[in-house]
Amino acid sequence: MLTTPVPYFAFRHFPAGIDQQVELALLRALRGQQYILGQEVEAFEGEFANYLQAGAAIGVGNGYDALVVALKILGIGPGDEVIVPANTFIATVNAVVAVGAIPVLAEPDPYTCNLTAAVAARHITTRTKAIIPVHLYGQACEMDGFMQLAAQCQLTIVEDFAQAQGARYRGRPVGSFGRVSATSFYPTKNLGALGDGGAVVTSDPALAAYARMYCNYGQRQKYHNQIVGINSRLDTLQAAVLRIKLQHLDELNSERQRLAQVYLSALPGIGDIKLPVTSPDCTHVYHIFNIRTAQRDRLQLYLSEQGIQTAIHYPVPVHLQEAYTWLKYERGSLPVTEELAETSLSLPLYPGMTEAEQEAVITAIHTYFERHG
Repeated sequence: MLTTPVPYFAFRHFPAGIDQQVELALLRALRGQQYILGQEVEAFEGEFANYLQAGAAIGVGNGYDALVVALKILGIGPGDEVIVPANTFIATVNAVVAVGAIPVLAEPDPYTCNLTAAVAARHITTRTKAIIPVHLYGQACEMDGFMQLAAQCQLTIVEDFAQAQGARYRGRPVGSFGRVSATSFYPTKNLGALGDGGAVVTSDPALAAYARMYCNYGQRQKYHNQIVGINSRLDTLQAAVLRIKLQHLDELNSERQRLAQVYLSALPGIGDIKLPVTSPDCTHVYHIFNIRTAQRDRLQLYLSEQGIQTAIHYPVPVHLQEAYTWLKYERGSLPVTEELAETSLSLPLYPGMTEAEQEAVITAIHTYFERHG
């Protein structure tokens, strides 16, 4: 076992000076004494929208709320169908159910693990109202196909870019393609806060205004409520932190990409490992570095014995979760998704990961396959 274990993820002081900048931002917000909404939230929303080349960003309590609000302001509700990738974090599907709509699960591409427009098209019915492309693991989906499909079939695209802040498709940031998009600022995300947070993004002024009102109790003016709304607002202290993190997002993503290239150079041809594949015109910001092997469970156990932590995204696909038996998918009905659940392993990768830590991961994987074929 390693003298110093390798964590799956760690918060490191990268780039240098960022921790002090965050501390000063928190102190500034604390001294401002405006703890709900206010200047910090407004400033971050504007800066984030500018970064995404979008009209507006509306801060909310978390990424799940962002998805629910995105669907709600589009008027999606009971009886409507929403096509979602079968290989995604369950929050995407839960959000569809939360507004009363029916999730329709579609298989991902077996190489990129992202949903494609060609596959989504097979699931369109007269009740389909929207498609949610999820930019999984940090790789941008191929958005041209989705935009063309939406125009042809009069559907709405809602991007879930919680894992891919800063990724681009043909030079354009993800989160700017959909009529409405949703993201999360969970601490481990590429753009992470110090707690929960999320945002709804849109370039439609009417939808932006509706989202702001809906998330603040349905009011434009305090105590004057136009609609029945909810309370889901980005915390002021988190907004202050995110303003700093956003300034460094491209640098943080570049470091993730550099670390990913080390793995991509060191692991080809090792056992039966399948490495991440990036589509043409897409960038990958490696929120997750996902490999696949039929020996996943044994490899994970071996790495754990060596002091190397890993993760699985995701061990039980949505359609096989107890919560979703009512959708009536059977085992074997989504074979690509099920194969991903059985073979995927996420390796440690985070800004500030040391050369020694990464070399330990690579050496351990080589050693395992030398011994087990």
